Amino acid sequence: MQVVILPSSESIGDYAADVILRGVAERPSTGHTNTGHTNYVLGVATGSSPLPIYEALERRWIPELASISAFALDEYVGLPYSHSESYHSVIDREVTTRLRLDPSKVHVPDGFADDPAAACLAYETAIQDAGGIDLQILGIGGSGHVGFNEPTSSFSSRTRIKTLTPETRRDNARFFSSPDEVPLHCMTQGLGTILDARKVLLVATGEKKAAAVARAVEGPLTSMCPGSALQLHPDATVLLDEAAAAELTLTDYYRFVFDNRPEWQR
Repeated sequence: MQVVILPSSESIGDYAADVILRGVAERPSTGHTNTGHTNYVLGVATGSSPLPIYEALERRWIPELASISAFALDEYVGLPYSHSESYHSVIDREVTTRLRLDPSKVHVPDGFADDPAAACLAYETAIQDAGGIDLQILGIGGSGHVGFNEPTSSFSSRTRIKTLTPETRRDNARFFSSPDEVPLHCMTQGLGTILDARKVLLVATGEKKAAAVARAVEGPLTSMCPGSALQLHPDATVLLDEAAAAELTLTDYYRFVFDNRPEWQR
């Protein structure tokens, strides 16, 4: 993984926006070499960490953004789509509206499906039919989870139903009027699904994420820290502020690598 340490969440947002806008600009001329698809496909995440990315893309909006497709990482099970904290609602206001996307091209797992197993399979199929995800945005939880892939998730897992840990439910309670309102189950892309993305950007800010970041980036490859699966990805970048990077041991080296990138990597 390439680790990039930046001074603020705003600079992280701008860095990520650079990467995404470059990909969007290049896609019409390149397409997906194996599928013929030309629309850029962005994997989007909820939570506070990715918000500066969407804000930067809104500020720097270009017409080509309106043609992209987007796939959300996850959704609560049994939470009405009209609920302000359902990820259908969150993605609509933070991504679809900000980036002026076509709602028909923005996909969120169907956590209210009568047949959850069929809905999970349909979501995997929709990603494949779109040509796969060009760039997946990720946050990371205190337990090291990415998406809602809690500890012990299989590295080969696909979109499925998961039971949220008490820690995750406590962390997410701040978005609800009562901790009891946080759903117990979710539908999430699996780690295998995430690893299929052509490029991954993991974003983390603040000291509360430092331990999880250190385990994911420098710790052993283990299902107890699902984020460590990104060590297997051929093109993963970790964007951190100083606080989130505080527990890394090789920060000087990461800065040296970033400052001395070869021209083609810039």
